Amino acid sequence: MTAPEPRTVYLADYRPFSHLIDRVELTFRLAPQATRVAARLHLRPNPDCRGHHVLRLDGEDLRLISARIDGHAVDVTPDDTGLTIPAALLPDAPFVLETEVEIAPEGNTALEGLYMSRGMYCTQCEAEGFRKITFYPDRPDVMARFHVRIESDLPVLLSNGNPVAHGPGWAEWDDPWPKPAYLFALVAGDLVAHRDSFTTASGRKVDLAIWVRPGDLDRCAYAMDSLIRSMRWDEQVYGREYDLDVFNIVAVDDFNMGAMENKGLNIFNSKLVLASPETATDDDYARIEAVIAHEYFHNWTGNRITCRDWFQLCLKEGLTVYRDQQFSGDMRSHAVKRIEDVLALRARQFREDQGPLAHPVRPESFIEINNFYTATVYEKGAEIIGMLKTLVGDDGYRKSLDLYFDRHDGEAATIEDWLKVFEDATGRDLAQFKRWYSEAGTPRLSVSDDWQDGTYTLTFTQTNPPTPGQPEKAPKVLPIAVGLLNPNGDEVVPTTVLEMTETTQSFRFEGLAAKPVPSILRGFSTPVVLDRASSPAERAFLLAHDTDPFNRWEAGRALAKDMLSAMVTDGAPPAADWLEALARLAFDDTLDPAFRALALRLPSEDDMAQTLHAAGHVPDPDAIHAARRAAGDALAARLAPRLPGLIAALTDAGPFHADAAAAGRRALRGAALHLITRTDGGAAARAAFAAAGNMTETTAALSALLDIGQGEAELAAFETKWRHDRLVMDKWFMLQTLLAAPDRTAATVERLTRHPDFDWKNPNRFRAVIGALSANHAGFHHASGAGYRLLADWLLTLDPKNPQTAARMSTAFETWPRYDGIRQALVRVELDRILSTPGLSRDLTEMAGRMLAAGG
Repeated sequence: MTAPEPRTVYLADYRPFSHLIDRVELTFRLAPQATRVAARLHLRPNPDCRGHHVLRLDGEDLRLISARIDGHAVDVTPDDTGLTIPAALLPDAPFVLETEVEIAPEGNTALEGLYMSRGMYCTQCEAEGFRKITFYPDRPDVMARFHVRIESDLPVLLSNGNPVAHGPGWAEWDDPWPKPAYLFALVAGDLVAHRDSFTTASGRKVDLAIWVRPGDLDRCAYAMDSLIRSMRWDEQVYGREYDLDVFNIVAVDDFNMGAMENKGLNIFNSKLVLASPETATDDDYARIEAVIAHEYFHNWTGNRITCRDWFQLCLKEGLTVYRDQQFSGDMRSHAVKRIEDVLALRARQFREDQGPLAHPVRPESFIEINNFYTATVYEKGAEIIGMLKTLVGDDGYRKSLDLYFDRHDGEAATIEDWLKVFEDATGRDLAQFKRWYSEAGTPRLSVSDDWQDGTYTLTFTQTNPPTPGQPEKAPKVLPIAVGLLNPNGDEVVPTTVLEMTETTQSFRFEGLAAKPVPSILRGFSTPVVLDRASSPAERAFLLAHDTDPFNRWEAGRALAKDMLSAMVTDGAPPAADWLEALARLAFDDTLDPAFRALALRLPSEDDMAQTLHAAGHVPDPDAIHAARRAAGDALAARLAPRLPGLIAALTDAGPFHADAAAAGRRALRGAALHLITRTDGGAAARAAFAAAGNMTETTAALSALLDIGQGEAELAAFETKWRHDRLVMDKWFMLQTLLAAPDRTAATVERLTRHPDFDWKNPNRFRAVIGALSANHAGFHHASGAGYRLLADWLLTLDPKNPQTAARMSTAFETWPRYDGIRQALVRVELDRILSTPGLSRDLTEMAGRMLAAGG
């Protein structure tokens, strides 16, 4: 069978589906190589589609056993992508279509549709996986009620909705809420449950369960606690109550994504459920909390209201990311959470926006929808929601969301529907704001100021750079949060939001006694690159005095980036003002330890490459690596006398707590340990590894040792202790790749891929080694090209088995045009090699083709 040619899908071509489906009845007779799926679809012609239409159903890798309409057999033959039933065979009235197909879950290595993970049956249907289960209109605007019967000798049989009947070897589930096929879920396996319950605001009891493999039950408590807090928060903050009798989560070892919000049956990558102090780091705990909340919040923003088509993906994902960010801020620290979110945004989304993979938050076309589960759709989509909330205020936002839920419950909505509720609820015209959804690229915002006779004027100019397919852009609406400080550090103008709508616009502040120091873009109120000439003295002043924690951190980071840029381009030494400013901050006990830990973190090497490229330089990965190490060594030397006391003061003698305060202390202690390790030959880190009482302390000590080229004995001890725990061993693999010296990175990865526990078909393990390769900036971009060749080799190995993960990992090549000609030539060879490989998936073909085209 020949794979179909890649076909471009366009937003402008959207048409409603020819038929409506009122009810779906599915029966699964599970067998690893021959699962039978019987489907009964209750259809009727769509009154919005005129004429008598054929019925086109999506389907891939299905063996059709039979097809019947209203009980009568029909003679139809599937093609490579589905099944067409001619109009002449279809009643012009409601009818029932019955099909039976056979599929082979055990051989489904793409992990889409129904597949097996270590003996467990599970599903992943977003975006277009349901077509690998049965013939169906696999599109999000076709919503129906599902009744599911599962037949198997496995002890646990789960699906969406509420359990309605069960017996020996079978179970039935009914979902009373219409849903698209991408939200269908089924799990069958030998599982045990961590159980609890939640009583909703209206007094309904909901049974909760987290299903895991035997042996993992003692690592579910934090995930359950996160779920209960998420349910309570959504009631209190958004007025959204859960709507089924049960809520189930299942932990799966082999999963392409982080988690999936299937109605009433969330399926999670195991690493985002299982946690204990001995096996999970503080970062793991925070991620579990956020992702549990994210998938639960989808119950309303994604499930009850879904997206009309996949071009509207940001409507459910951007909104839900924003909601989980709000939740995490409320649970932990809004300041620290905002800094972490912006770090991720700049590292992933800004990079995407400035390269060949740039696309609007709502794209106009795609070849493979899986390639658009991107930082732009998720993180930039969330930033747009945050800007909208800033513009309409808290009350306007709540009124708009209430109207959105009331107006579109049970519907498949669009960006136009979303913006219309804000216009109707608040009276604002959002036509210009809509450009954030339709235009790619990160705006650049330049600032100049003027001081005359007690009046301070800020003049802003926005530039919206060209991106692929969008050479020219009109100005956007930019909410710019600004505060002004007196020269003595007092705040004279508190945070004020300036609404910029023109290409160039000035704002005046009158009646001031002295020229103020501006604090611009507080809280990172709009996702732009801020260009403003500022002296090191002013940045040091803001680092010391700014009342906005984000801008206080930003001032320190700007100092560090200016210093590192000078070190790379001019051979300058580490700046004394930066060292002194961080010395004061590191030991300031009035500041949140988590904030201090973030402030001590140097900009990443990729961040510096992006910064230098934007300033007109060709980034040299070796020079960036050397400058960053020299700056870290200088900081360690400056702080060394007081670091032992700081580490001792931050040591918790009592039991482990996963709360934000304890995690912040451990983060700062880990940062101090990394610094002292640079000065004491590793003595403190070896002692910390030996005494570590939890995984956060263990990995902090191990990474500190690896960072200075030591830690062989500790790596061996770690492997001996944890070799039978897949999730913990992922950390062992990843740390070695991330922290390998640039000239040994490729060799380290090759050694790890020969390790008997390297299972490249498991997405977590593949990401831990091959994904971490590209995160080792100097190693991946080593002038030999070994990193490029190694990545290409493994992408071509994985692509036939799991094209979705291969395509996502290929984005490591997206920045290749910013480097020197030698490195560009080396990457071009690998991209050409990938694209010339016979049988390449459309997923990887699209991504490699777009990246190669950026080179001209």
